[in-house]
Order: sequence, then C-alpha cells, then structure tokens
Amino acid sequence: MHYFTAVLSESWHILSDSSVYVIFGIVAAGMLKVFLKPSTVAGHLGSGRFSSVFKAALLGVPLPLCSCGVLPAAASLKKQGANNGAVASFLISTPESGVDSIALTYALMDPIMTVARPGAAFAAAVTAGITENLLHPPAKTPIPLFDLSRSVDSCCNGTDCSSEAHQGGRSFRQQVKAGLVYAFGEVWGDLAVWFFTGLLLAGVISVLLPMELASAHLGGGLGSMMIMLVIGIPFYICATASTPIAATFLLKGVSPGAALVFLLVGPATNITSLTVLPSVLGKRGTAIYLASLSLVAVLSGLALDSIYSSLGISARAVLGKAAELVPHELGVLGAVLLLLISVNPVRRKIVSRFPGRDESAHRTGPHGLHSQDSQINSSCSSGSSCGCSNG
Repeated sequence: MHYFTAVLSESWHILSDSSVYVIFGIVAAGMLKVFLKPSTVAGHLGSGRFSSVFKAALLGVPLPLCSCGVLPAAASLKKQGANNGAVASFLISTPESGVDSIALTYALMDPIMTVARPGAAFAAAVTAGITENLLHPPAKTPIPLFDLSRSVDSCCNGTDCSSEAHQGGRSFRQQVKAGLVYAFGEVWGDLAVWFFTGLLLAGVISVLLPMELASAHLGGGLGSMMIMLVIGIPFYICATASTPIAATFLLKGVSPGAALVFLLVGPATNITSLTVLPSVLGKRGTAIYLASLSLVAVLSGLALDSIYSSLGISARAVLGKAAELVPHELGVLGAVLLLLISVNPVRRKIVSRFPGRDESAHRTGPHGLHSQDSQINSSCSSGSSCGCSNG
C-alpha cells in the first residue's frame, strides 16, 4: 500500500508541474490544424531531392501524431506524389516531437534538452530522407495538390472540399474556436490515456528503480546509448508520454544522452509500425529508416552528454526548473482541468476493450486521416500499442 500511494504521489507531482505546459501544447496543436493550409504543404513535398526532405522534416517537428498515427498520413503523401525521402523524413520527425511534447520537455527537464530533442529529431529525419533520395533519386514529376484536412467544424466532411473552403467562410474568432474544440476534443482525446500511462510509469520508476542501478548501467557512454536503443526500438510510447519517464530517468542518474536516445527511438518505432513500414517505404527504405534513426540517436546522445559535461551542468540539478515559473496553484488547477477533460477519453478506451464494441470509429486511420492502405488501417486501429496523437 505504501508503494501504491508513493507512485500516485510522484505521478501527481509530475502532473501538477507539467499541466500548464501540456495545455499550452495541445492548444498550439489545435491552432496548427486550423491555420496550416494542407494544400500549401502538399506542394512542397514532391519535388527536389533535398529541399523536399528538409521541408518534410520541418513540417513533422510540430505536428502531434504518433508513430502509428503518422502512417496513414505518410501513405497518403506518397500516393499523392511525395518522394520516398520526404516520406521517410516525415515519418521520423513527426512522432519524435510535437508542440505538446516540446512544451512538456521544457517543463520537466531544461532548455538544453528542449532544444536537443527536436534538433536531433530533425537531424535523424534529414539523414534518412537524403540517404534514401541519394540511393534512389526521385522522379522529376510535379506533385499534385491534395487535401489532408479533416472537418473541425460542420462546413463539410473534410474530403470533398478544399482546405480553403474550411477557412474562407469563418472569421478569425470562429477558427480559433474550432481549433480549441479540436485541441481539447480530438488531440487530447487521443493523447489522454497514453499521457496518464506515462505518468504512472514515471511514478513506478521513481519509486522502484534504485539510483545506483541506473547510474551504473545508464550513466553515460556508448554502452548506455545501446541499452536505451535496444529498449526503445520495440517499445511503444508516444512523445508526450515518454517525457515524464525520461525526466524520471534523469532524476535517477541516467545520463541526458541516454534519456535522449529513449525520447527519440521510443516514439518513432514499435513492433506494429515496423511491420507496416515496408508497405510504405519498401524494405530498403525501412532499413535506411531504422539505421539512420539509430545512428543519429546514439551520436546525438553522446554529443548531448559532452555538451552537459563541457558546460559543467548537472542534468539532475536543473531538472524541472521551468515548472517553478508556474505558480503552484495554477499548476494544480491545470492538473484538475486535465483530469476532468480526460474522463470521457479514458472511459471510451476502457469500453473499447470489451467485445462487441462499435467498430465504426476505426473506419479511418488515427486522427481521421483516411488511409488508402488497409494494412496500415488495420495495424494502427486494432493494435493495442498505439492510439495517441504524438508524440
């Protein structure tokens, strides 16, 4: 009973420290959905051996999609003419970061890790994309414009009208309202279960993992990076849910570099997505994807440890200092708000585990993105290892 209450206490502490930043992140995700024009995005991802890769990596960094949720979007990009390098770049940068997880990283860790995380994600994405396009140059054909939008209001169904139709008939105030509805409805609805799972795991690690054991095996060096790589590749955890776990690792003496490896490979890979990737990228593209991600993750981890060491900064000493900028009462209020808006998503997740549940919600891919690949849809909607928006 003592351990149970200790885990809950640690989890609540992390939640209250991070709640305001989580809310900021999901609101930003909602605004991106409303104000980012999909047709504009689509026009940049098909042409150019290198430019399309950089653009896809930049696009993926702020988007709130997980490693399974991004698969239908990536398949749609490819079917509409995006080259393999751009698709691979998008597949890596998107699940590894997002405006919500970046805000949470700042709250629970420190500014160095906040910059290193999306920076390493971008580097891994660009490395994989350029390597793919160098080995298999894309055809020099223009990409047709298409619409990735989904309905965030009642103007149409999101597939039979352009993104401009969503935007043209609404005032700025109406668009902001639509973004908030999307943020606290769909984004948080997909994220809630995984976020609280991550909080509980962080509480368990904080209470049960001996500091001596973590420091001895994960305190830095190539061996620590390889251990985290082996743990992270098959294990599924979305970007937002992985953040409190990584922060707890740091508190236990795990090196910042090893924690970064976990933050990169955990959200970007899992058993389910690895079985589907060959249908999107091909076998060679999947091998390049894994090799580039692993190599950049390990090198980034070693580089990050060197940065902390050269600056004379202890990651444990500066851990969570940003959370102190938020008044305690505001953090508690934010935590209560997150708990309240999580009741329905958690209830739906529990109900969905029982036989005879309504399958209509799974007719489209995660986040309503209509996949044209039945294998992707079935793997991402039926598997128990995915279902969050980011991470």
